[in-house]
This record gives sequence, structure tokens and C-alpha cells, in this order.
Amino acid sequence: MALVSFIGRVLFASVFILSAWQEFNEFGVDGGSAAKELRPKFNVFSKTVSSHTGLQVPEFDIKYVVAAAVAFKGVGSILFTFGSTIGAYLLVLHQLILTPILYDFYNYDTEKKEFGLLFTKFSQNLTLLGALLFFIGMKNSIPTRQLKKKAPKTKTV
Repeated sequence: MALVSFIGRVLFASVFILSAWQEFNEFGVDGGSAAKELRPKFNVFSKTVSSHTGLQVPEFDIKYVVAAAVAFKGVGSILFTFGSTIGAYLLVLHQLILTPILYDFYNYDTEKKEFGLLFTKFSQNLTLLGALLFFIGMKNSIPTRQLKKKAPKTKTV
């Protein structure tokens, strides 16, 4: 059963590992294509947050967000593969922060093609998030180490 669990974690983490590897290879000096895709979506997200909450989102270079995302996905998925909840928490954090920004279906009219595509990707990422939360819940509900059968006590005279 442990082998099946390990293979499942490897297959699950491969989504994040391959994505991190691709973004790492394309990073360059400006953050690569991931930064080019994220910048306009982050600007819209910042304006939405500012208009609804009155809080100003600080300005920063988007390549640092991409670098952090690559690090979270890379390190988190490797740790997750070996059964670490820390890795799962890193992947959860990545999903919680970037999913609503990248897949902003809520900014499109429901009849537009983009709405359907973004909503599908958003739903898929929610599924990944749910699986990670399930893993964390299961990991926390199982005792870390059950004591083996205790040796019988011997009476001393």
C-alpha cells in the first residue's frame, strides 16, 4: 500500500514539478512568459481589491512573484512526493494565491469564450487544492507512529 501511495504522490506532484521546470527554463531576466501573462491579470486583481476594500496593493516587480511561484511549486512538490505536509502546505499556499489571479473568469461575461476556458482551469485548480487539503487532513488524522506491541511485563520477586 505504501508503494501505491508513493506512486500516487509522484503522479500528483508531477503536475507541479513539470510546471515549475518549464517556468524556470523560461524565466530569463524578466520572468519569462509567466510574468508577461501574470502582469495584466495582477493589475486587474489589484484594482479590484482596491475598489472593493479600499486597500492599496503595493507595487513590485512581477518576476519576484514568478520566482516565488516556481520555488513553491518545485520545493513543495518534491517534499510532497516524500509525504511531507510542509510540501502540501507550500502547494496549498501557491494554489490559494495564484488561482484566483490567473484564472479570473469572474472578470468576463458568461457568454464569452474566455469565461468557459478560465472557469474550467479555475475548477481544475480547485480540484488540486481539494486533493491537497484531503492529504493534509488524512496526514493529520493518522497517528505519526503507533507503538509496536509492548513486551510483556515480567514479575520480579
